[in-house]
Amino acid sequence: MTERDRAALLFANDTFYRAFADRDYTLMTAIWTEHEPVTCLHPGWPPVEGRDAVLQSWHAIFSGPASPDIKCIAPRPGIQGDTGLVICYEQIGKDFLLATNIFTRVNEGWLLFHHQSSPAPEPDEDIRGAAPRIN
Repeated sequence: MTERDRAALLFANDTFYRAFADRDYTLMTAIWTEHEPVTCLHPGWPPVEGRDAVLQSWHAIFSGPASPDIKCIAPRPGIQGDTGLVICYEQIGKDFLLATNIFTRVNEGWLLFHHQSSPAPEPDEDIRGAAPRIN
């Protein structure tokens, strides 16, 4: 993985969390691929399959009365060919989730095709301060 690839993948992951935190549906729409099977596993939801259904799920979350504030912690990227993977913690208030975001390479950037998030214990301080990477 080159430093440029790593930076581009982390930028795409940051864009996803910026769209989530800002409740920016237009940006959320832009980060999801149109050419791969798209799936999303929100905590406590049944699987959401297909780009339209996934984007509708985000619209519902953004439109809800308690759309959560979210922070991405300790993102760890990995790249295999044209597939990028970022594992990270999500902090929503005092609660923590562990997330997997899977991207496909499109030209010089990355687009999301799978997001999964599930409850997790609070990360240790050494995890929070660790360099973001997967071996």
